[in-house]
Amino acid sequence: MALSRRALLAAVGGSALAGCSPSARGPAAGSIAPAPSAMLAAPSAPASVTASASASAPPAESAAPTESAMSTGSAAPTPTPTASAGKAAAPREPTRAEVVDRYGGAAPAEWGLEVAGVITELPEGERATALTFDACGGPGGNGYDAALIDFLRAHAVPATLFLNARWIDANPDEFEQLAADPLFEIGNHGTVHRPLSVTGRSAYGIAGTRDVGEVYDEVAGNAHKLAGLLGHPPRFFRSGTAHYDDVATRIVADLGGRVAGFTVNGDGGATLSAAQVRQEVAAAPAGAIVIGHLNHPGGGTAPGVAAAVPGLLAAGRRFVRLSDVLG
Repeated sequence: MALSRRALLAAVGGSALAGCSPSARGPAAGSIAPAPSAMLAAPSAPASVTASASASAPPAESAAPTESAMSTGSAAPTPTPTASAGKAAAPREPTRAEVVDRYGGAAPAEWGLEVAGVITELPEGERATALTFDACGGPGGNGYDAALIDFLRAHAVPATLFLNARWIDANPDEFEQLAADPLFEIGNHGTVHRPLSVTGRSAYGIAGTRDVGEVYDEVAGNAHKLAGLLGHPPRFFRSGTAHYDDVATRIVADLGGRVAGFTVNGDGGATLSAAQVRQEVAAAPAGAIVIGHLNHPGGGTAPGVAAAVPGLLAAGRRFVRLSDVLG
């Protein structure tokens, strides 16, 4: 993205991009980071559709993490598969204790929106744009922006929806409808919507996970919830505030996820007006990942997206879900 966008991001600092944060605003840019190896089975993907947009990064509220330890499983040796010749068995997900043992002594070298393991744009040469929308849940907002979802459906615009565990609990019927719609794919937006840190780093005044065990809880807690509801684990993860350290992103990879950042902050953490959202989304370049929010009905996100997308479609822009182009 242009240097001016990076300069703006630095200027707004702690007040911008905290998706669901009362003071979030302003666009952000980034370059693609090496994607961690995925360990999840891919959900079936619908055909790519034409469209476009630009979006923003998350924040949320702080809350005590949910401790969810997993059992280590049977000690019996794993039988050699015979029925699926040619298909390797999926790697076993590490337990909480194993993750703590593996990373407990690791010191992070990076912190922020763009660190190793965070995907901040689509693959080089990709001319589509990916719209992504977060639902933060809890104090960050349990609302449901039906106008936004109705618009996407009416124009056959696919999107990746990052849902927090608390939002899912507050909106079971809406979740079921979104999960059943092939236009959308569901991503993991964490258990209690926290920045992902192994040392307790915070972002926008929101306390991050304090150690390796809490990173595991934040990622795996909602991943297991979604796997039970969807019938398959979510492929992509985005933390509350979209902030990470590089040890935390390695943990996400070990748990089978890929960390999705963003190129364009489309709604300034659900704080921009409709006119500002329209401007940011309409300016999103091909190859951008746009972030916005679907949990603040009545805000500027839905009307802004509705004003920007038709022009992009008319110009031949194609919209995709993340899995359509990131494999």
